[in-house]
Order: sequence, then structure tokens, then C-alpha cells
Amino acid sequence: MNAEVRAMKTAAEQTLSVAFAKARGTLPGGKPVAALREGAFKSFEARGLPHRRVEEWKYTDLRALMRDAAPLAAPPDAAARLHAKDAGKLFAGLNCRRLVFVDGAFVPEHSDLTAEPGLTVASMAGALAKGDPLVADVGKTIETDDVAVALNTALMGDGAVIRVAAGAALKRPVQLVFASSGAKPSSAFIRSLVVVEKGAQVTLIESHEGGDNQVNTVLELDVGEGAQVGYVKTTQTAGLHVGSLLAAIGARATFNSFAFNADARLVRNQMFIRFNGEGAHAAIRGVTLAKGKDHVDTTLLIDHAAGFCQSREQFRSVLDGESRGVFQGKIVVRQHAQKTDAKMMTRALLLSEDAEADNKPELEIFADDVVCGHGATTAAPDAGLKFYLMSRGIPEAEAETLLIQAFVDETIEEIAHEGIRQALMFAALKWLGARR
Repeated sequence: MNAEVRAMKTAAEQTLSVAFAKARGTLPGGKPVAALREGAFKSFEARGLPHRRVEEWKYTDLRALMRDAAPLAAPPDAAARLHAKDAGKLFAGLNCRRLVFVDGAFVPEHSDLTAEPGLTVASMAGALAKGDPLVADVGKTIETDDVAVALNTALMGDGAVIRVAAGAALKRPVQLVFASSGAKPSSAFIRSLVVVEKGAQVTLIESHEGGDNQVNTVLELDVGEGAQVGYVKTTQTAGLHVGSLLAAIGARATFNSFAFNADARLVRNQMFIRFNGEGAHAAIRGVTLAKGKDHVDTTLLIDHAAGFCQSREQFRSVLDGESRGVFQGKIVVRQHAQKTDAKMMTRALLLSEDAEADNKPELEIFADDVVCGHGATTAAPDAGLKFYLMSRGIPEAEAETLLIQAFVDETIEEIAHEGIRQALMFAALKWLGARR
């Protein structure tokens, strides 16, 4: 007689099951969306929260780190909405269109909804409730079996739905500001969809900030043929943040992304990027500044599914205290994706003997006419350079700060938009100044 073996559910998994059972009838969307939710949650229940025995999550054991699941966030009240007025301070001096969300819910009164040719903006909750054709295929931009994405699909509430019409060139960046009211611990499942049609141009900023909340966010990004997209994500939160980017890049399109993590307690940012057409270019970069017991995980899957494409991945981490930085990057080159040019590099700077950097770059190549490479380095600040600066009369602490600043700015300088570049350089300098 064979006994069936089942893994015991953790407290967090049990809470999520109860939350879905209670919320399934109130979540936005018609029957097709409800069926999609049911299938996604069954997928989550079958596997549970990801843990260290799942290769892609081996360095971020969410089952162990997430002891309990916070209740789903209630719609923000007047006080919470007022709190959103000061959200997005990092880019306060930047002339951009801000779309503000509090506890995962859209706040139109603090958002810039002025009309602009070629731009359509809506809330995900509203689009799902109305059966908007644009969100009919939500989840189809890139299909993945990632359990965090499945959980988001099951419980997705609100987010942004943005369409940039073919040939349109938006003059201002579009900033999605996701803030926490801080009233009490809660969880939010945010889903956004951005469709950039053929030949269009847009700069998109996604900002996450807040207190001790749990956030699972997914951004689907469909980049059309010949389009140009700049994407910047900043994460500054004291809670748990799991973010997923699902990006499909069309032929001859250009996609430049940058991830900035600072003062982030527990973050997992994962990107699933696929080249759908020939001749596309992508530059995927990021900087992590961690201290105390911060844990920041950056995981990439770059799928070269078409030939004659180029990708560049460059990430840098500065780790102080007992912080931990994780980088997992995998480049896959399909058999028919000849003439692929892909390079990946991650560098970690350890400021403490107790800090830890886990780097795992990978290549999986099935084509024979490609140029691909990867590398990883981990080191302390250069003692020789530090001594040189001190010999010129610069105090030790300031000398070390200058070296770290140069290390970080070398990557930030690659951002094309001057206002965004300057804002992130200032934020990095502020973080460095606070540790002295």
C-alpha cells in the first residue's frame, strides 16, 4: 500500500488560500478572467511558495522568509489617499506624467490624466471590469510557469493599463508611483500592462516605496516593431517586494532598462525578456545599495528567440553590514537565433566582512554563429586607490565614499534621460552619505 506524500502548507500558504477563497467573487473581471485566476491559483497551490530547492529561488527562500501573509489591502480611505500626495519624491524635480497608486489602488485625484495624442491610460481594475479588449490577453505577453507570477495572476487587483499608439513619441516620461499608506501591514497584488505600438517612443518609470507591506507586482510590456522604450524601476521599501517584468521585444526595437534598489529590506526583482523579432537591441542594467540585513535578489532570463539581436546586461551591487546581494542571470540563445550578440557582467563591492554576494551568470546556447559572454566579480574597495586618495589629504571615510560613488556612477551614467540620471546619482550619493 502506497501512501500519498503531500507537503505541509506553511502559515503563509494557508492564509493565501483563505484570502483567495474570500476574494475570488469580488476580484475584477468576467468569466474568462475568473477562469484564468482559478487556473493560476491551482498552479500556486500545487507548488506552494518557492523555496531553496527550486533552482531559480535557491538564494531567496520565500517559504522561509515569508512567515505569514498579510491580509489583502483594503481600498485606501481619504487619509491614505492624502498620503499619496507626497509619493514619488525621488523624481519630484522631473517633469513627468505621474499615475499614483496607494496600497495597490489607483488614485486618480493625485494622477495626471491630461489628454495627450497617442497615449491612452486606464486602471487595470476598471479595464478588467469593463472587459477592455486590451486586457483580454493579460498574461499572454510572455507565458511563464513562475509561481510568483501565478500568484499575482490569481489575486491581481489594480494597476495601470497604458497604450502608446503607433508612431507616437511621448514628450514626458510616464511615472507609475506605487506607495503604501503605512496604516497597517497589508498585501497588494498589482498588475500593469503597457503596450507600445510600432515605431512609438516612451520613457517609463516604475517607483515603489513604503513601509512594512507585502507587494507582488507584475508589469507586462509589449514593445512593438521599431519602438524605443526606456524603463526605470526604483524599489525603496521596508517590506517584502516581489516584482516581475514580462517583456516581449519586437523586431528592430530598442529597449533600455535600469533597476535601482536602495533602502530595500527584502526584494526579489525578476525579469523575463524575450526577443520576438530580428535586429532588436536591449541594454539591461541596475544598481543595488544594501546595508544592515537587506536582501536584494535580481534574477534575469533573457530569451534570444530571434536572430541578429544584441543584449547587454550590467549590474553592480554595494553591500554593507550583513546585507546579501543575489544576481542570477541566464541568457538563452535558440537554435535559429544566429548572429546573436549577448554579454552579461555583474560586479559586487563588499564593504563588510559579514556582507554576502551570490552571483550566478549562465549561458545556454543552441546556435553556432553567436558572440556571447558572461562574467562576475566580487571584491572589497581597492586599498591602493584608497591610499592614493588619502595621501592627497582626503579623509579615509570620504576617500572610500568617492571610490564607491565612482563604482556606482559608471553604470548610472549609461541612462540616456538626463533628469532620471541626475536623480539616481543624487539618490546614490545620499545613501552613501547616510552610511558615514
